Amino acid sequence: MAAKWIESVTGSLAQKRQYKRAKARIDALPGPYAAAAGAVSRYLMYYAGVTDGETLVAMTADLADLWERAAADGTPIADIVGDDPVEFAETLARAYDGRQWIDKERERLVAAIDRAERGERA
Repeated sequence: MAAKWIESVTGSLAQKRQYKRAKARIDALPGPYAAAAGAVSRYLMYYAGVTDGETLVAMTADLADLWERAAADGTPIADIVGDDPVEFAETLARAYDGRQWIDKERERLVAAIDRAERGERA
């Protein structure tokens, strides 16, 4: 009973555990790979703005998979991120189409403009 109440406020506890496992996989990578993957993960948290737990878990787990494979194969970090790490991270984020925090503000802006055009106040 309490778990359902907590999940209604905080989100799925199972997703939180999955996310933490994926982050632990990133943290467990060999030195430079952990640093690079951690930096990309941090950037994604700010840039992607994903509010959907399922999408966030998938994105983080896929990121862990990518860097684990790179570390296992000895792939140079520059071969993963290319010349522009920002473009790499932003391209990766666009592959996940979950709901973002900005979506709510976009909807709010459109509704406010519609009301203004009708002469209504907020």
